[in-house]
Amino acid sequence: MSSIKDSIRAQALALGFDTVGFAAPVLRDDAQTGLLEFIASGHHGDMQWMEDKADRRADPKTLWPDVRSIIVLGHNYGPDFDPMEKLKHKDIGVISSYALNQDYHDVIKKRLKQLGRWLCETYGCEIKVFVDTAPVMEKPLAQQAGIGWQGKHACVVSREFGSWLFIGNIFTTLELEANDAEIDHCGNCTRCMDICPTQAFTAERKLDARKCISYLTIEHKGQIPLEYRKAIGNRIYGCDDCLAVCPWNKFAQVAKEMAYHPRKNLEAPLLKELAQLDDVSFRQMFSKSPVKRIGRDRFVRNVLVAIGNSSDNSLLPVARSLLADPNPLVSEMASWAMESLAAK
Repeated sequence: MSSIKDSIRAQALALGFDTVGFAAPVLRDDAQTGLLEFIASGHHGDMQWMEDKADRRADPKTLWPDVRSIIVLGHNYGPDFDPMEKLKHKDIGVISSYALNQDYHDVIKKRLKQLGRWLCETYGCEIKVFVDTAPVMEKPLAQQAGIGWQGKHACVVSREFGSWLFIGNIFTTLELEANDAEIDHCGNCTRCMDICPTQAFTAERKLDARKCISYLTIEHKGQIPLEYRKAIGNRIYGCDDCLAVCPWNKFAQVAKEMAYHPRKNLEAPLLKELAQLDDVSFRQMFSKSPVKRIGRDRFVRNVLVAIGNSSDNSLLPVARSLLADPNPLVSEMASWAMESLAAK
């Protein structure tokens, strides 16, 4: 059995994955309980799909009854810069490190399918591949597979790659011995929780997504609540703060995958230019990027929050030009941005 696992690991690494683990298709009780508590508390906000598919998310065998083992694969996207440094430059929009180039779903899924085909041809098994759009609890599975542990920011932390790992999964009918689970190495550190601009953590590994800047700028479809706008600063898509301050990042490595290296035009995009994007130019600028999925209107809404926080009166005409925008997400936020700038 170990020789099969060794062969799978070697093939996965040859395809560009950075770490490989093996888990049984059974989640720990605390993972299932945590999910149900998260939903019952309403902390999932607009993410109704989490509630609708909670049964499949809590039990891999409900998602696919034939699964016997889960191969968990990590893809490193470690940045070669400090994500926190950009927050000082109020004239630019800060996009989360993972979204500065190609959509990781597409990059990883292609490799998962390649590895899956090799598995089927080599061992005559059946497989299903998943990146995080499916109802799979990747983080607890990653810990069970020995890849890393769930840090107090609720994301996976690795001793080799810090907080910068994408996770993909292959469900298979192969019977593979599970790895030992990774233990928690966070100790008494709470840097990730303490740095959160909106204090979205209710406890260790417990997040109220409705307060999280990543949720507010990406998942939330409505207007961003007034009480969180100032804390957002110039973050226009996601937030890296809790990941960036993790001490385990001292072992992090820069991503080998060029698809994760920043595009030049997204490294420090000017707010005044981003605010003027129409639907066509938005789609062109963010072609193949995960940013594209939120659409131009929600994106410009986010940009206007950053403009309102910029203290830069030269951006007043930019905000004013959007007062008549047909989408109220944009026009209402343009009005707030102008009021905010005028108050400064």
